[in-house]
Amino acid sequence: MGEPAGAPGPDRQLVERVALTPQAAELLRGLRASHDKPLMFHQSGGCCDGSAPMCFTQGTFLTGHQDVHLGDLEYGAPEVAPVWISREQFAYWSHTHITIDVVPGRGAGFSIEGPTGNRFIIRSRVFTDDEAAQMESEPAR
Repeated sequence: MGEPAGAPGPDRQLVERVALTPQAAELLRGLRASHDKPLMFHQSGGCCDGSAPMCFTQGTFLTGHQDVHLGDLEYGAPEVAPVWISREQFAYWSHTHITIDVVPGRGAGFSIEGPTGNRFIIRSRVFTDDEAAQMESEPAR
């Protein structure tokens, strides 16, 4: 039998919904060390935060049935940093690959990178047709 449509084969790589730039990973490692707690992201969609990725220590921002788990980021810490987005926002972002990056500036809201003089931002691109097919066969939860 063949593989399901969109499934990674020997010449296809698993597509992730979310990634991290090396600069963002470096900032995350510093935040992990200074807070001494596992970290997480929630993709904000509110009027005040725009669409800023908010970074929290795990347990300080509670997710629920209204949120979608986009994936887990490996950044050199003992654990991964899960990335969540509201189900409503996911309806708009479901066709895109999201990369979390960092730029100089003040962080949004309660995101913990604020005091560092840097802020996390989202860079996005539309999935290719092959990537979109794989995403349909492996929906976010």
